[in-house]
Amino acid sequence: MADKYIELNNSERMPAIGLGTWRGDESGLLAQTIKTAVGLGYRHIDCAKIYGNQVEIGKALTEVDVPRKDLYIVSKIYENRHRPELVAGALDDILNELQLEYLDLLLMHWPHALKPEVTTMSFDSSDIDNVPIMDTWRAMEDLVSTGKVRSIGVSNFNQAILEKMIPQCRIVPAVNQIEIHPYNQAKELVKFCKTSGIAVTGYCPLGGTRVNVMNDDFIKHVAEAHVGTPAQVALSWALARGIAVIPKSTNELRLKQNLHQVTLTSDEMRMIGKIEKQERKVDPAREHKELEWVFHEDKMVCPVI
Repeated sequence: MADKYIELNNSERMPAIGLGTWRGDESGLLAQTIKTAVGLGYRHIDCAKIYGNQVEIGKALTEVDVPRKDLYIVSKIYENRHRPELVAGALDDILNELQLEYLDLLLMHWPHALKPEVTTMSFDSSDIDNVPIMDTWRAMEDLVSTGKVRSIGVSNFNQAILEKMIPQCRIVPAVNQIEIHPYNQAKELVKFCKTSGIAVTGYCPLGGTRVNVMNDDFIKHVAEAHVGTPAQVALSWALARGIAVIPKSTNELRLKQNLHQVTLTSDEMRMIGKIEKQERKVDPAREHKELEWVFHEDKMVCPVI
């Protein structure tokens, strides 16, 4: 399954299975994981400036025995670089850390903007910067012609925000990266993105802390029926929906297993789709707050986003 791709709206192809690097540490384990994953067949590596580990990832990428053109490297601009005059420099910082000449995909990590002096993920409403999304997006659109990035997209954008953004775009986002797993299926948002020509990448596709997808009785039952793992079932379910996935693991066996999916029956897909349990790693209250931060008012009324 490592050779499965999703075609983007600009005809670029994104490997459907990637490696997540959120909370990868600096002890050398992450670098070894990158090299092991690439050796197993992973070609899509998902990064972000705020993760604080791109220097280690960049060093590892220089040591893999795979041509750059065969890798698909994603990173994200953090919220404190949304002012349009800061966007090009934010990309340069990412490229320097990763020791790359270009990114395959650059995402706006979150729709809200933070003041430039805010450098951590801990912030409050007073740290919000009043920068329209389209000011940031137009600066990202300008980056495509520089050759430093092949595709641009967004992350953690909901339908209300996208509906206001898309008509104003010169380049429609190629990807929306959102939390997707059987306990957070985001059916309406996924449908809207696909209808709008936006591919979806699912982060936390296996659930995780406080989101016990891997212990779900039905998921485990399906895994046993296919002589597979619950992780393979969850990933196969997302892939069958046309969603890219970026599971994270440092265990070589699990890295290998996650590349080899199972073929779910239509009944299994339907039953997983009927799972009613709703759990998210990203607090749903955060999403409602996003609307206030983005539109700068409680109501979803904003003439220019």
